[in-house]
Amino acid sequence: MKGKTAIGAALDAAGAKAQYDGHVKRILGNRQVLARILKGASEEFREYSPEEIVGWIEPDIEIEGTALRPGETGKGKLIITGDSTESRIPGEGTITYDIRFRVYVPGQGRRETVKLLMNVEAQKKFYLKYRIVTRGIFYGARMLSEQLDREFTDSEYGKLKKVYSIWICMNAPLHIGNALTEYWIGKRDIIGTMPEKKKNYDKLSVIIICLNEKSKEKGGELHGFLNTLLSPRMNAARKKEVLLRDYGIETEQEIGEELKQMCNLSEAIEENAMRKGVRKGVRKGVRKGISLTKSIMRLAGEGKTEEEISALCGVSAKMVHEIMNA
Repeated sequence: MKGKTAIGAALDAAGAKAQYDGHVKRILGNRQVLARILKGASEEFREYSPEEIVGWIEPDIEIEGTALRPGETGKGKLIITGDSTESRIPGEGTITYDIRFRVYVPGQGRRETVKLLMNVEAQKKFYLKYRIVTRGIFYGARMLSEQLDREFTDSEYGKLKKVYSIWICMNAPLHIGNALTEYWIGKRDIIGTMPEKKKNYDKLSVIIICLNEKSKEKGGELHGFLNTLLSPRMNAARKKEVLLRDYGIETEQEIGEELKQMCNLSEAIEENAMRKGVRKGVRKGVRKGISLTKSIMRLAGEGKTEEEISALCGVSAKMVHEIMNA
């Protein structure tokens, strides 16, 4: 029978909440999605197809605080292994990455010398108490410094790998719309000329991808892809249709019996209703909340664990526990 691929299941589980923390990490952490982000945002992969890039992404993709699909062991799937998404350096505090992975660039000499370290972060709000580029530089700098004793030892600085800190900003203001900006380490000769190969200083790049599906300026192919993937207005069925038609992404495949559950979650409905100031929408959200409770109780009756129900319905395990024990 027809079952879902990883990205199809993630879209179904997210429903209207594609922009919410756990769901957006799970969607963006898919290898097909990461490949398209790399193609559209980094110069190293611009000339290659997403299908080629998928094969160069290392198997271990670390996703902060995101559960696997029920029944997955982590082998050959989206996994949380390898380097932790937490970076702890004595005297420098702790930071947590959303999605972290490694990828190789083809055709540039020995494989070990062309490995890139990537970090992808998602931001639902554009204006925060800090500038995103500043935080991106800090994250990139940390990814450089923590390579000591991982990628190289002592003074073998020639083995330092380039790092990318990629930030996807949803709901960007209309005056920015769909945009893509890169900040990087460059070279400027002030007096005389210093002969230096670019690869020796091109070690840090911060990329900010701004999304606004209402903007008249649609941006490039990457913007169309991400706006479809993360749209809070488009349902999962419509997203799957557009992803297959416009981007060649299969969200269904022939597999055995698989769990099928799509929860319509009240939080997204209530947020949209509050934004529009429509009482009717709020009442609808409450009804959906009741539907969520019924879904959780039904899954519990089928023997699913609290963690499995949490992943299926896109709510916290704590909420599942409280509803089951009410």
